[in-house]
Amino acid sequence: MYRTRRIAIYGKGGIGKSSTASNVAAACADDGYSVTIIGCDPKSDSSITLLNGRRIPTVMDLMRQGAELAEENVVYEGYKGVKCIEVGGPEPGVGCAGRGIIVAVTELQKITTALTESDLVIYDVPGDIVCGGFVAPIRKGLVNEAYIISSGEYMPIYAANNICKGLLKLKMPLSGVICNSRNVPREEEIITKFAGSIGSKLVAFIPKDDIVQDCERQGFSVLENASNSAIADVYRKLAKAIMNCEHSAIPSPMEDDSLRELLNM
Repeated sequence: MYRTRRIAIYGKGGIGKSSTASNVAAACADDGYSVTIIGCDPKSDSSITLLNGRRIPTVMDLMRQGAELAEENVVYEGYKGVKCIEVGGPEPGVGCAGRGIIVAVTELQKITTALTESDLVIYDVPGDIVCGGFVAPIRKGLVNEAYIISSGEYMPIYAANNICKGLLKLKMPLSGVICNSRNVPREEEIITKFAGSIGSKLVAFIPKDDIVQDCERQGFSVLENASNSAIADVYRKLAKAIMNCEHSAIPSPMEDDSLRELLNM
């Protein structure tokens, strides 16, 4: 059954969160949903494939410049009306990215309704849950469910398990695990067992496909630039699973010994 979705996507750095988030946003926009994507990574690349490769000013950049924070300065319309916001981060070597998220989300609440009134709001959150800033959208009540992206490799699953520990402390429901495949042996089997072990489920297995990177290099999502591809259908299926999800549960992280046993099976 459809209801408004406000989701946070977590996972180890470099696992493909932004790619997945932007393609899901595009797929949902294709289905007629109003969508907002909020990039919380200092790299500011969550929305770039929804904007034909264009980078937009970040909230943190505007604040550093002393510029006015107004909706028209930070909310940009991308593919099929997707509203794109980039939080940005501190200057290299100065400040805390997590703290920046707290400040930016607080300011965004004052100037736009996009965070609460879209059919789907996606927070693309960097890395592991390492400090309070990275869970700011959850603490502020702007997120009502989370997804974790991993592969079948040890470090991404280890990071995913740590994220589960953070979600458990926050009492935040996990709606599923997404596998962004790296073509490792028994990958789907491993990630399916991991998802079940933490009390969740595998909602999508995204095969490794050069089309994704080819589209990104050109500044487009797969849904826009390779809409007839098999990988586009994978993202469409994931988008439908997210919009129609009826069951979420607070995760139960695995013990380290059990996690190692799973990965050595």
